[in-house]
Order: sequence, then C-alpha cells, then structure tokens
Amino acid sequence: MQNDPGADALKASLTALSARLLRMGIEGAHFSDLLEVFCTGLNDFGAGLMRVHVTLRAHHPEFGSIAHRWRRDDGTESQTFNHVYTPRREWVTSPLYYLSENNVSEIRQRLTDPDPVLDFPFFDDLRAAGGTDYIALKVFFFAPGDSLAVDPNHAPEGCLISLTGDGPDGFSDQHLDAIRDLLPSLLLALKSNANRQMAADIAATYLGRDAGTRVLSGDIIRGSVQHIDAVICYFDLSGFTKLSEALSGEDIVEMLNDYFCVTVDVIENHGGNVLKFMGDGMLAVFDVQKNKNAGRAAIEAAVTLRREMQMVSDRRTAEGLTATGFTLALHGGEVLYGNIGGRTRLDFTVIGPAVNTTARLSAMTAHVDQNIIISARVARPVLETRKDLVSLGWYRLRGVSERQELFTLD
Repeated sequence: MQNDPGADALKASLTALSARLLRMGIEGAHFSDLLEVFCTGLNDFGAGLMRVHVTLRAHHPEFGSIAHRWRRDDGTESQTFNHVYTPRREWVTSPLYYLSENNVSEIRQRLTDPDPVLDFPFFDDLRAAGGTDYIALKVFFFAPGDSLAVDPNHAPEGCLISLTGDGPDGFSDQHLDAIRDLLPSLLLALKSNANRQMAADIAATYLGRDAGTRVLSGDIIRGSVQHIDAVICYFDLSGFTKLSEALSGEDIVEMLNDYFCVTVDVIENHGGNVLKFMGDGMLAVFDVQKNKNAGRAAIEAAVTLRREMQMVSDRRTAEGLTATGFTLALHGGEVLYGNIGGRTRLDFTVIGPAVNTTARLSAMTAHVDQNIIISARVARPVLETRKDLVSLGWYRLRGVSERQELFTLD
C-alpha cells in the first residue's frame, strides 16, 4: 500500500513547524512571536483560523492572569487581568470557565449548528464576526504531589487556549489533529517563556527591580558585593508603635499597603531602587553610577513624596480611616551592594558607614522637629538650583565621628 504524498508532506511540514516552535522556546522568543508562528503555520495548512486566545496564570502581585490574542487581520495583543475577589461575569459565563470547571481536556462546538450542544454569550460575538467553528483546550502544569482539583477562579499554573475558525466547513479532522499535535510544542515554548517572566516578576517584587535583575543574571554567590556610590534613603511611617496597639492587624496591613504603594511608586519613578521593607520602614538607594544626578533625583522624590503622602492622608481622613505622617532621611556615600547572609538564605542589600549614618539621620527627625532630613553630602551640590533647601545647622550624630550639617525642605 502506497503512502499518500499529500499526507506525508503535511506531516513533514507539521514536524518542521513543531521543531521551529521548540527552537524559539529555547531562544526565549516572545509570546507574540510564538503565537504568530503557530497561527500562521496552521493557516498555511488551510485551518482557516480567524482568532486564537491564550490565557496563562501570572505570578504577579497585581495581575492574576495574562491573555494573548491573535487575530488574522490584526496580529497579536496582550491583556492583563487584576486579582479580584468577585469573578467578572464575562469570565463566569465564558467557554473557558466551563472548560476549567469541568473534568474535560477540550471542548468543541460548530458555531453554525442550529441547535448547539454548548452555547455561551461569547459565541454570539464570534458568529457576528464570521466564526464557524470553535475549539478550546486546557493544559495545567501540575507538579508531583499537587492536588488535581481545579478552582476556575484560582487556576493552577497552566494554559487555556481557544481557536476560532471561519472556514465554510469549520475545522476538518485533519485540522484538529494538527492543532492537537502542535499544541505540546507551543505550550512547552510558552511555559519556558512564562517561567522566565514569572521569575523576573517574583524577583522584582520581592528583591526590587535592580536587585532582581542582578540575581537573575547570576549574581547569587554569597559574599559577592560591589562598591557603588549611592544616595541612601530611609523612610518610616510616624507613630507606628502606638498605631499598631490601637488598630487591628488587618487595618495595620491595609494602612501600610496604602502608604507604601505611593512611596514605592515615587521612589522608582525617580530612578531609585527599593531594597527592603522593615516593619513600617523602607530602605532604598539611588545609584550614582547609573544616574550622576542621583542626589537631585532623590531630593525631587522627597518633594513629590511629601505631596503624595499628604494626598493619601487627606483621602484616608475623608474616608474615616486612620492617617499618619512619615519621616525620610537622605545621605550619600560609598556602600557595599550585594549578597549577604547564610549559605541557604541571602539578602541583596547595602551595608557600610554611609548606611549607618543615614539611619542616624533618620533618628534625628524628632530632635530637629522636621520630617525630612538631608545630609550636606546630598544637599550642597544642588543648593544653587534648589532654593527650597534650608540648613538646620551642625549636629553630632551618635556613632558618627564628624559633625554633620543637616538640611531640610522648606
């Protein structure tokens, strides 16, 4: 019995496309490029794809999932979905929710059937756009020992993919086989990309953007440190001890998040790197090697922070919530920046006399009755252009040998 030359050619093309997707995954290709190759490759086989949607779980403090959509006429686009307590109605009534909730690996529905077995409000949109066939598949990346039970609103790591065709006869059996055969290669490439993005998001979230990038690049050896010139920033909320005794734990956490959300945004938007949170406090640095005007940027951050923090406090007061103030200290100098800690638990942080001096400056806020203190090391280089900097005089700081001239913002 002779082989079908057409079938052999199709098999060879699918094998080549699968290999290309795997190679792109190894090379770290972007989601959009992977999806473009997958969809256009299937259409080269006559699949008649008009729309493909891929949803992946996100490991991010704000986003619960990320969706990538390909449309034949418009290419690819991405959309993130925030964590929510109440699922959106569009999600609960969608075919992908049904797929997640039920113990099936795929669903398929011809959109032209007059009496469809499966029907969802979203199918009306697809029909209006000319869709004739729909298939959705799910693959969850369970690790050994993971529970196989799935909550559609808190799905495990994995992928949901739907494909809509607009061919007059919908997807043929050959097209469906091609989709199923190519899916493992696409998902493996997507998983590789997603894992890298997940690692970057987690590292940036828990270590800070700069430290996270350094760790992912391989800077993870204990004791590996770098001498850098930096402006160090110590931030604290005022009266936290008394507040923590008067408020519930949940209210304290909500208040911290409210104020820290603004603080982190301001610091990072001015080029600073938040290294760690310490109860009601925060340590950040502005790297002089990356920005020669780091001192000016840090002072501008302090000005912005004073305004933004007041807005948060005014809003909280209007809402009947507890409000508070803050203290901030800025000092500059050489620090050791890198990995410090035990063999299996490291911290990417800064140490050195300049860091200690900044902490001493922070402790002086009550003594000089100012919530912002800036050392002469940071203030003097910009005095000519920042007329709002005011000298507070010279002070001796505990544990610091030389007297320091301190400044604040008028």
